[in-house]
Order: sequence, then structure tokens, then C-alpha cells
Amino acid sequence: MVLMARQALLRAPVLWNIVPMKIRSATQQDAPAIWSIIGPVIRAGETYALDPDMSEAEALAYWLGAEKETFVAEENGEIVGTYYIRANQAGGGSHICNCGYMTSTHATGRGVARTMCRHSLDHAKLRGFKGMQFNFVVATNTRAIALWESFGFEIVGQLPGAFHHPSQGYVDALVMFRSL
Repeated sequence: MVLMARQALLRAPVLWNIVPMKIRSATQQDAPAIWSIIGPVIRAGETYALDPDMSEAEALAYWLGAEKETFVAEENGEIVGTYYIRANQAGGGSHICNCGYMTSTHATGRGVARTMCRHSLDHAKLRGFKGMQFNFVVATNTRAIALWESFGFEIVGQLPGAFHHPSQGYVDALVMFRSL
């Protein structure tokens, strides 16, 4: 029995530098940390259809809006990511949710977005949503597309030339969906 357990351990993938991440509801006290994450992403203008010149106050009002539940991802007490969840539409479309995710530039590639997506799917189910839809995934954001697909999202629509990328010109945007 011990030998079998040891052999299973030897076959298991080795994960290095894995730090438990905590996802919690955002508070107003988190606003400076949230801005430090969303500000550079918005300014870059590469993945969100938001005005890259919007002010800090406008960006925070958008991200922390009353119609959204906003969360932060913490690692060793540092906020390394943030996401929101909201009903995608009102009335007859309110059973489908929508989310937006952003990760700190220095935490990219460490599983922050994956952890937030997993949390958002679980939270959406708890809130009674029947599906999750991403309305406008910029086609050049291949890392995000691969991540969403790994969680079972499918591309259900393509909007030709819908996003004006700052360096690649007009590129497609995708609509992605997953049932819950």
C-alpha cells in the first residue's frame, strides 16, 4: 500500500512555487490596488473596449459599479487580480452572467486568471445563473481564449473587425459562451 502511494506520488506532476490564492469580495479600500491592475490594462487598449484615456475615477466606477459584484485575488496579502460578475442582460436575459477579469502585470502566467475563472463559475452557479457569456473577447488575446476554452467556453459568434487594436489595426472580437 505504501509502495503504491509512493509510486503515485512519483508520477504526479510536480508544482513549484504554488501559493494559495484567496478570492474575496472587493471593498472600497481595495480601490488603489484595483486601479494599479486595471489602469495599465485599460491604458494599453489591447484587450478591453474601454476608452484608454478614461480617468481613474471613471475606471473604478465602471469596475466597481453597483450592477456588479467585484472580487479580488490575493496572494500573500497582495492583490494580484480582480474580476466582476453581473447579469449580462436585464429581464429575460438576466439568467446569463458576464464577467471581466484583469491580472496584475507582474502576476501574469501564475494562474491568477484561471483561479478567478474557476471562482466565478462556482459563484455564478451559487447565484443561480444558467450560463456565462463573454461578449467581446478580442481575437488577438489568444492566452485568454485558450484559457476560456479550457473551461468549456465555446466561440458562438465572431464580430469581424469589431475592435481597433492599437498596433494590429482592426481585429475580430469573439462571443464566447458556456452553460452552467
